[in-house]
Amino acid sequence: MPFDLAETLTTWRHHLHAHPELSLQESATAAFVCEKLREMGIPYTANVGGHGVVATLTRGASNRSVGLRADMDALAITETTGKPYASKTPGVMHACGHDGHTTSLLGAAKLLLDDSSWSGTVHLVFQPAEEGYRGAMSMIEDGLFERFPMERIFGYHNWPNLETGTVMLHRGPSMAAAGNYTIKLTGHAGHAAMPHLTADPVQGAAHLIVALNAIVARNVEPVQSAVISVTRMQGAEAFNQIPESASIGGTYRAHSTEVMKLLEQRMREVAEHTAAAFNLKTEHEFFAYLSPTVNHEAEVDLAAGVAAGMGRKVRHDMRPTMGAEDFGFFLERVPGAYAWIGNGPSAGLHNSNFDYNDEILPIAAGYLAETAKAALK
Repeated sequence: MPFDLAETLTTWRHHLHAHPELSLQESATAAFVCEKLREMGIPYTANVGGHGVVATLTRGASNRSVGLRADMDALAITETTGKPYASKTPGVMHACGHDGHTTSLLGAAKLLLDDSSWSGTVHLVFQPAEEGYRGAMSMIEDGLFERFPMERIFGYHNWPNLETGTVMLHRGPSMAAAGNYTIKLTGHAGHAAMPHLTADPVQGAAHLIVALNAIVARNVEPVQSAVISVTRMQGAEAFNQIPESASIGGTYRAHSTEVMKLLEQRMREVAEHTAAAFNLKTEHEFFAYLSPTVNHEAEVDLAAGVAAGMGRKVRHDMRPTMGAEDFGFFLERVPGAYAWIGNGPSAGLHNSNFDYNDEILPIAAGYLAETAKAALK
């Protein structure tokens, strides 16, 4: 029976979509990837940096090498699409399209396996824990580039409401660096009717929130991109108590490492001085740092040429997003390019009604395979 790429990839994606797994829990997803690689006769190494899988295809006498990457994890979101293949796991869904990314990389593996026109080595990197858990760094720390040497690396993300199948490649930053933070202010608790007998951390936290929002406006050069968002606040449980401590937390993001360092420095300083002004003590933590995803010029040109040669519309004009993607960790170590491939009209990423467009599965698989071949020439 002939292998129908579009039909097979759609079946595989629907299976993955129905069985999503959170970051650091992708055991069944990794097992599915390994099963399909075995069926195709492609050698692989499992458990790289957690549940990561790296498959390797080698053909001919060339010593050139390239990497292709897809992410595998899902999100803690309850699906509302109503699709027949909707998530069967309560409270977990593929709301970012990683099911499609994984499937299209399997498709690229099949296309490369059946194509005798290339020579060299292609490493197919199935990465776990992309959603804020630094899965790329875990694979790197587990020797990814030493165990599977590659001269370049390429990947993509589906992009909602970009014309179906259009390939968008940024010249420079594509996705932001990102970090999370918590700041705890500690004072002296007391009755809310007698605030003069307390050191009020809620009052201090309120002023701190306003001060943090001024950092970007008054410390970052206006032509740079940066954001600090306060998304969490916790104080007393009782209505009539001024608590001993209050905490705030959120995310900070920028398109360069230098601006990220500036944001963190100023956030520490503002927190400490605001606490002092209200007779409070402060503790702060900065964590879950992701590097900016910054494309390399030569690799953008190569990938754009590949996409155009496939008859795809290619764009370079969209602004980078403040969303984050840990593919940047790979691009800090080897040259590469990260594309957006249009998902067509759809709900936004991380939306409970989002669904990856099956129409772009063979397009993305072809783009990855052809980009690898071009990189090996």
